[in-house]
Amino acid sequence: MHRVLVVCGAGASSTFLAHRIRAAARGREIDVSVSASSTEGLDERIGEIDVLLVGPHLAAQFDELSRLAAAAGAASALLPDTIFGARGEETALDLVLRSVAHPTSSS
Repeated sequence: MHRVLVVCGAGASSTFLAHRIRAAARGREIDVSVSASSTEGLDERIGEIDVLLVGPHLAAQFDELSRLAAAAGAASALLPDTIFGARGEETALDLVLRSVAHPTSSS
């Protein structure tokens, strides 16, 4: 099982996206655990995940968040600006799968 954390500024949009990613994973029979968080408290949760997905509005913080993830042994990916549109959950799930297959940071 891949453990994924979707992070955004306040946690609201990441919660919505995490729900959509879980549904997409069920539909594709992919075993993932997807949760959501704001950037606050990320330090405590980072050691529990395999992949950190960073909301597009946090692009300016991506390098810092990516280093934090890498230090904890997790891959990271910056979500595209289109992620909250139609089929954005499929794009996010594909990013998770690529990140797990090639655990270097991606953007």
